[in-house]
Amino acid sequence: MTLSVGEKIIYPSHGPCVIGAVIKKLIGGTSTTFYRLAPLDDSGGELFIPVDKIKGLGIRQLLARSEIPKLLSHLKTEAAREKNWKQRAIDNSKLLASGSAFDLAEIVESLTELNETTALTPHDGRTLERAKQLLVGEIAEVLGETKSAAAEQVERALQAHKR
Repeated sequence: MTLSVGEKIIYPSHGPCVIGAVIKKLIGGTSTTFYRLAPLDDSGGELFIPVDKIKGLGIRQLLARSEIPKLLSHLKTEAAREKNWKQRAIDNSKLLASGSAFDLAEIVESLTELNETTALTPHDGRTLERAKQLLVGEIAEVLGETKSAAAEQVERALQAHKR
């Protein structure tokens, strides 16, 4: 995968980012080339990703606009329930790390559904909020909307599941 300056991508666990520059840094006496990523979540930070390690990190293109309805409909389906908190935490950790918007939707749907029947553990609550934040960030970026408008679409899809 070759990335270009100014291109928007998804970096797993960080969400949408824009490639700010390709820079060289001297690390341990070796010159290494990095992509400088600026997260689009208003955090103000930047990430440096080695160009030669890009394939193994799960970095991907933003979803196409045409994929957003499919993504939102994914929130309306019934999720498989994990039998215990430990397996749920392991599975959700893997889904978060995958960088897939559909995996994020699965986390949001399943933990929202679980929250309707029992109180979430603090870890599950943080996982739900993080997954929802990442999902909303990508939807907002793809559709050119505000995050609050994208969050409303996610909530409507989740409400449609209840009916």
